[in-house]
Amino acid sequence: MLQRVSFPDDSQDNQGAVAGGIAADRLRSIIERVERLEEERKALSGDIKDIYSEAKSAGFDVKVIRMIIRLRKQDPSEVEEQETLLDIYRRALGF
Repeated sequence: MLQRVSFPDDSQDNQGAVAGGIAADRLRSIIERVERLEEERKALSGDIKDIYSEAKSAGFDVKVIRMIIRLRKQDPSEVEEQETLLDIYRRALGF
């Protein structure tokens, strides 16, 4: 959604902050904030990768750790429902 700013045609004072009806300072601020967050996310991803490497070197199964983290994010009733269905499907397939 574009933020439009109206200004009188004879006003030269606002033209530095407005280009084509878009508030340039506001746009620049938004873009810079997103860029900073992208950098933080990249750093956090590296930190998480390091933790998984540490877990693996300590003998833990990283795949299982990822599953547990995913389960902990879910509602307990959803987890219970999935486990029940998994048990039913296993029995149906004979293992």
